[in-house]
Amino acid sequence: MADIALTQPPVDVLSQKKSTLSNDAANVKTRAQAEEVARQFERMFISEMLAPMFQGIQSDGLTGGGNAEATFRPMLIDQYADAISRGGGIGISDSVLKEILRMQGLE
Repeated sequence: MADIALTQPPVDVLSQKKSTLSNDAANVKTRAQAEEVARQFERMFISEMLAPMFQGIQSDGLTGGGNAEATFRPMLIDQYADAISRGGGIGISDSVLKEILRMQGLE
């Protein structure tokens, strides 16, 4: 049983997010649902753009780095991305929304 766990491929969180968003976009029935999927896409995109910016930051001083910081930093980046997307975003959600509405015939 332990051998099975060791041979399984690592979980790719980004692929899972993409898959979930693809399924959500395919099942959109209303404009409100389309707007939420578009915002989630923009949030994911912003999060992926912000992540490399934090890789070079040295962890010292009060926080001290370590495993806890490595665990919580991606969560912090996701929260930054969520705040940016809820605050108007960077314009990606508008384009994604138009495309979802066109594809689903909700224009």
